[in-house]
Amino acid sequence: MGAGFNKLFLEMAGKPILIHTLEVFERDPGCSGMILSVKLEEKVEIEKILEQFGITKVKALVEGGAERQQSVAACIRAHQAEGIVLVHDAARPFIHQEVIDKLVEEASEHGAAIAGVQVKDTIKYAPIGIVEETVDRSKLWAIQTPQAFRYELLKEASDKAEADGFLGTDESMIVERLGYPVRIVESTYDNVKMTTKEDLLFGEVLLKRRQ
Repeated sequence: MGAGFNKLFLEMAGKPILIHTLEVFERDPGCSGMILSVKLEEKVEIEKILEQFGITKVKALVEGGAERQQSVAACIRAHQAEGIVLVHDAARPFIHQEVIDKLVEEASEHGAAIAGVQVKDTIKYAPIGIVEETVDRSKLWAIQTPQAFRYELLKEASDKAEADGFLGTDESMIVERLGYPVRIVESTYDNVKMTTKEDLLFGEVLLKRRQ
């Protein structure tokens, strides 16, 4: 996929990847609204796409930051919410409704829940290219999105991370550092992030199977 081109505009089965993802939450009766983190120069194009495909639950388009954490923080500040909020990669269009429902359930009860799948490959610890240890993969999870949190907990974690100058790789990481337990909800291996041409081909196959 070409450098400088937003992969979310690439089409699968006649629709941009972005729309396939948004339609999942558009159909979700538990979703009251969506806030999208976007590049300022793409805002007009995204507004056109949303209108073209009848996406009605998007409440705001917020200019993102240089890092994912900054983009999420901007969305948190843009719209105060009650209850549970989900953070999701727009490049993951194949999340299942059952997983979303379970995430909301777990986050409602415990405060934080994230989607993930157990690691299937053998993992080696080799910091300088020489194997020091074979890690027990039965204890390892590959984390996906959505990640679900009580709004006030995610805001507290986001504000604390910003104040401390801490940059995490996902939202659960900034919640963890507050000492809150984060539950894992088992997701599916087809909840892939569309980042390569091979992913796009795989996505086309998945869409055909679901039709």
